[in-house]
Amino acid sequence: MSTLLKVDKMTHYFGGLRAVHNYNLDIAPRQITGLIGPNGAGKTTIFNLITGVYTPTEGEISLEGKNIKGLETNEIAAKGLGRTFQNLALWRHMSVLDHIKMAHYSQLSYGLFGSFFNTRACRRQEAQVEENAFRLLELFDIKQHADQLVTNLPYGAQRRVEMARAMATKPKILFLDEPTAGMTPDELVRMIKIIQQVHQDFKVAIFLIEHRMKFVMDLCQHIQTLVFGEVIAEGPPEEIQNNPEVIEAYLGKEDLT
Repeated sequence: MSTLLKVDKMTHYFGGLRAVHNYNLDIAPRQITGLIGPNGAGKTTIFNLITGVYTPTEGEISLEGKNIKGLETNEIAAKGLGRTFQNLALWRHMSVLDHIKMAHYSQLSYGLFGSFFNTRACRRQEAQVEENAFRLLELFDIKQHADQLVTNLPYGAQRRVEMARAMATKPKILFLDEPTAGMTPDELVRMIKIIQQVHQDFKVAIFLIEHRMKFVMDLCQHIQTLVFGEVIAEGPPEEIQNNPEVIEAYLGKEDLT
């Protein structure tokens, strides 16, 4: 099986504090991988290291065999890595539709001249952007909110806007940081169905951080468990669910089902 994203022996220090130690990751095309662990384990730090928010102290990161360590976040996104955030990163005074359209603009080629003179290429590409945006709005069940300010939406809908925006960049791999945070049980079930549809329609790999075990077990093909910046176990959901070390570290002897 080919590797889409590879992280090799990644270690990171904040001052004298070691936050991540000897972290390894291999994600194949279309694979759904979960990263679980208690609060403070370093999960979001790993996302930030891979996506260019921080540069790892040690180790290598490659996407489709090409080094991305040390690149800026926008450069990494342009190479095919899309991301959502644990704390919503949306623009307060922009409509839902404009959020999704804005994410397309790095893909446009008509330039300043085309924009200024409203050339045929400009009109054609802008029409394509709007068509693609509405397709994503429909997929994420937020089409009815297209003209609303994103801050006026319920929290679960705002989460879906952020995911739609990430998908507008046409990623090869999508990073989801706590995609069901703050959601009701009904919204959780809805989100599982949406992610499954995204995975099927766009053939995208997914790497997610999540605390809700139903979500992880229903979606993921491979799971890593992180404690104090180190992976203590990884494997398919059934194996992780029944691993005594994982149960004790993550839930204090509670059942993972």
